[in-house]
Amino acid sequence: MGQLFNTVRQLVAEEKYVVGEHAAERLEERGIMEWQAVAALEDGELIAERPRSKPNPTVEVRESLPDGTEFKAVWAHLRQSGVAKLVTVHFFDRG
Repeated sequence: MGQLFNTVRQLVAEEKYVVGEHAAERLEERGIMEWQAVAALEDGELIAERPRSKPNPTVEVRESLPDGTEFKAVWAHLRQSGVAKLVTVHFFDRG
């Protein structure tokens, strides 16, 4: 497991996270509640770490809703602010 992923999970566990406007819109469009994306991160499966992403390093995580539906969440580490940011979410089978 990657260090960036661990950092993001720790920040979210400490409730040091924000939800970007884009992510808020995608959550609403897809019927995912913010708390579901946040809670699912703990048991999420790392897909990719992108430490060189601009403007902030990101991780892609396979997460699951309570009914078992899987989705991908992209989280960023905002180093200057010391918080994690939910960037976007989408379902695997729907793009």
